[in-house]
Amino acid sequence: MLGQGKNIWQAEIDAAAETVDFFKYYIQEAWQLYSQQPKVQSDSDWNKLEYRPLEGFVYAIAPFNFTALGATLIGPAALLGNVVVWKPSDYALHASWLLHQILIEAGLPKDVIQFLPGDAEEVTNTILKRPEFGALSYIGSTQVFKGLQKKIGNAIGDGVYNSYPRVIGETGGKNWGIIHPSADIRNAALNTIRAAFEYQGQKCSANSRVYVAESAWPEFKQILQEQIPQLKVGSVEDYGNFITPVIHEQAFDRLNKVIEDAKHDLELELIVGGKASKDEGYFVHPTVYRTSNPRHDIMSRELFGPILAVYVYPDSEWKQTLETLNTTSRYALTGSIFAKDPYALREAMTELKHAAGMLYLNTKCTGSVVAQQPFGGSRDSGTNDKTGTMAHLQRFTSVRTIKEDFKPLEVVQYPSNEV
Repeated sequence: MLGQGKNIWQAEIDAAAETVDFFKYYIQEAWQLYSQQPKVQSDSDWNKLEYRPLEGFVYAIAPFNFTALGATLIGPAALLGNVVVWKPSDYALHASWLLHQILIEAGLPKDVIQFLPGDAEEVTNTILKRPEFGALSYIGSTQVFKGLQKKIGNAIGDGVYNSYPRVIGETGGKNWGIIHPSADIRNAALNTIRAAFEYQGQKCSANSRVYVAESAWPEFKQILQEQIPQLKVGSVEDYGNFITPVIHEQAFDRLNKVIEDAKHDLELELIVGGKASKDEGYFVHPTVYRTSNPRHDIMSRELFGPILAVYVYPDSEWKQTLETLNTTSRYALTGSIFAKDPYALREAMTELKHAAGMLYLNTKCTGSVVAQQPFGGSRDSGTNDKTGTMAHLQRFTSVRTIKEDFKPLEVVQYPSNEV
């Protein structure tokens, strides 16, 4: 709470609940993975798949916003026998260190997961030069991930590594919601508020842009203007506060600039909020803008804070709006479709099939639950290796096929050679 600025609810569902869920579920998935063996055997031989650790260590780079994400970076890799070098975020050091200490106290050998805080560039450059580097397990910004991929690719070309490193990444998002004319407007509005503003919009999955049918907009707008001012803003020490500080001064300054620039932008209309102050902490009040331009920068750029952009579309342009939504941003992490019309839901699911790796129908696009909604996205949002799944585990193992023959070979030639 104090280190990452989470209110009591967000801290509990992250550092305690989700972290434990990840560890429990990966054990179940590992059991199932090891049981995946050749389906066909013969009387004369025995065939087996051996799930070895990678030929090298795993470098895990964790973000500030979820302690549980540190767990899902280090847990599956270590569970499958790999040594992990864990680089925590500078802004989640205490919680990450405490998790590491808990793991050691629980019996983890101290050198299996090596906790390595420090200058990100210096640590990373040193690690990526090592021939023993076996995998990158990363959660963070898109641009940093692209830079890491480039460095790894260049090193592969130079023959640095003992084997091709695995690269697993979950990065940014410009997550969306779309409100069909048939939607339950109140449900859509309340879910949008939660998705946009819980943990100050600093979730990878947070809703940052929403497309609202013109017929739904008056009621949707009214609910936003009634509900959002009721969200209490203040210290994590007051359990009644819904909005607490953003993570650091750099984040505050970036978000405050969006608010200040919007004051002079003729394509943006302030609907609610628009306040920010760091007199007593880095507080950015939940803010909503309506834009007249569906291709405006605020509809495509990741903000990672409590600022939501709305575009109101004519009801008759539902299909065109789906196309606009799909092509406005390069991200594809989470999205929500609100509609009672089953045909509209099906059409949107089809048209937006690559626009989100996590699709939610008539509910918010945040709050994925371990073992229920495996997390991950594609395009500029990552490699879509779903956390909490067997597919994710497989990225940390190098499978060896073993055949043992019990019948000695008696002749060299095949029967077809006997002519």
